[in-house]
Amino acid sequence: MIVLGCMDLDIALRVARPPSLTASSTLDDKRELEKWERSNRVSLMIMKRAIPEAFRGNLSEDNDAKAFLDALEKRFEKNEKAETSTLLAKLVSLKYNGKGNIREYIMEMSHLASRLKDLKLELSEELLVHLVLISLPSQFG
Repeated sequence: MIVLGCMDLDIALRVARPPSLTASSTLDDKRELEKWERSNRVSLMIMKRAIPEAFRGNLSEDNDAKAFLDALEKRFEKNEKAETSTLLAKLVSLKYNGKGNIREYIMEMSHLASRLKDLKLELSEELLVHLVLISLPSQFG
């Protein structure tokens, strides 16, 4: 039985699946396929136990660890786009109502802008200042 070393655990994530065995396959071909298949099984098992069902949702029960990660990445890309849209809408629609600390209100807007930056939508400082100014009542702006 081939035992995977720590360095071999991610073979299925780094290397494409070796070709299926044929009558002309060598012993090395068989070993490589066995190492890849074991790495794939262990990787899938670890990912499925470590990633909560809420995040995985109804991802296809693929038997390929790399395909599983790719599907998970696509799922999060969609979520990031929705979150970006929601944050941007909140930022441009915020209005200071005159109650509470104006500094905290401006910090809230700055925090929204930094969250957008984390989602790869960076707003210039000038635009943020403009959004703050137009969100203030006329007595402040």
